[in-house]
Formats: sequence, structure tokens, C-alpha cells
Amino acid sequence: MRDLLGIFSLGLMLVTFPAAWAQERAVSPEGVDLRLQIAGNQQPRRPITAVAWLDPSTDLALPVQPAAHRYTLLQKNRMFTPHLLVVPVGAVVGFPNADPFFHNVFSLFDGKRFDLGLYEAGTSKSVTFSRQGVSYIFCNIHPEMSAVVLALSTPLYSIADAKGAITLRNVPAGDYKLHLWIEGAPQSDLDHMTRKIHLSRSTDLGLVHVVDGGSGPTTHANKFGKPYTADPRSEY
Repeated sequence: MRDLLGIFSLGLMLVTFPAAWAQERAVSPEGVDLRLQIAGNQQPRRPITAVAWLDPSTDLALPVQPAAHRYTLLQKNRMFTPHLLVVPVGAVVGFPNADPFFHNVFSLFDGKRFDLGLYEAGTSKSVTFSRQGVSYIFCNIHPEMSAVVLALSTPLYSIADAKGAITLRNVPAGDYKLHLWIEGAPQSDLDHMTRKIHLSRSTDLGLVHVVDGGSGPTTHANKFGKPYTADPRSEY
């Protein structure tokens, strides 16, 4: 049996760090790389939406995040594009309506609570994400619309690719707290997966096996906490 550096049973999750995957190299002047792999067991397997980020434990000289940059979550064809948007704390996100009917964007979660109200085609409203956290975004008219805005106070993050691989490149050597967000995974499990790490060489943390993650957004209530009901007066 393959030797393991550690196995942690976390309710719906199993996190393994195989010794054979722990590849290291000497520290380069540009920094070190951190890698991990997110895997799910859905049948058929669905794409996994995930982000990993590092909070430094000491005062490190990190790149300045462009909070003044304008970010956009487009509403078109009853969809938000992109589905996942990672922004620095303090960033302004625009929500333009490119559909020929009204939308009502809202979020009632801890990352940022807001309700933009009804606004028509060709108009746009914006929100400043002033605190770190995950905001699940919905439309109060169209229950099929959902998106996620993750506001971070660190520039050291990476989004999983189509195969669930995450790589943070050129990270300054030092002590960090590693965080994971995986769509469909309970927050309690994600909290348990937060761990302290020391990076002095490029490291592969191995496999993060998500039993019920990667399932995408679940059923949600409207902004009043009630089930969605069709409006017989509206064709939209």
C-alpha cells in the first residue's frame, strides 16, 4: 500500500496527501509552487469549481492587488457570466443587464449582503465587496441564475482548472494558512480543511477527494426567504 503523509476524514470529505506526490525542488528567486488536486466521484462526473488561497502568517512583501480594477458579472440569456469571479477586497463589481427583460440581483450571504432591486435591459448596477468572504449571487426573478463572488485579502490564490488541478506559482517562501472553497461542499467541511503550511520548496499536497462537492448550486429561496413562484403576468 502506498505510504501516506496523512489521511483526514472530514465528514463528507476525504483528504489524502500521498508521499509519492510530494515532489520538491530547490527554492528559486521567483518563489515556490504549491499544487493540489481536487477530485469528485459524481456519476457522471461534473466539473468541480474550486479556489485555493494562502493567507501569510507573517508580514511578507506581497504583490499589490488591483482593487481599483472594474470587474463584471454579465447577465445574459438568464445566466451570470462568469459563474465564478475572484476579486480583491474593496473591488467594485458591475452587474450589467444584457437581457431584454428585468433582473433583480441579490445576495443574502455573509460575504456581502445586497439587493439591487429591479432594473431593466441595457442598464447596470454595481456593488463594492468590502470584506473577505464568499457571496452567492442570485436573481429574484429567475431561480436558475446563480454565480459566486469570492473576495480575498490576499493575491495568492488560484482557481481549479477543468480537471480540478490547482497550482499557486511563485509563492514567497514562508508560513501560510491554506484555505479551500469548493462549490457544493458544506462550509463546515471547508473550515476543517483549513491548515497551516510552511513553504520552503515547491510542494505537491496531493489529492483532495470531495464526495459530494462539484454538484453546483443547490435549490435556494428568493430574497424574501420564500420559494420562487411563476408570475402569470410575465412571459419572462
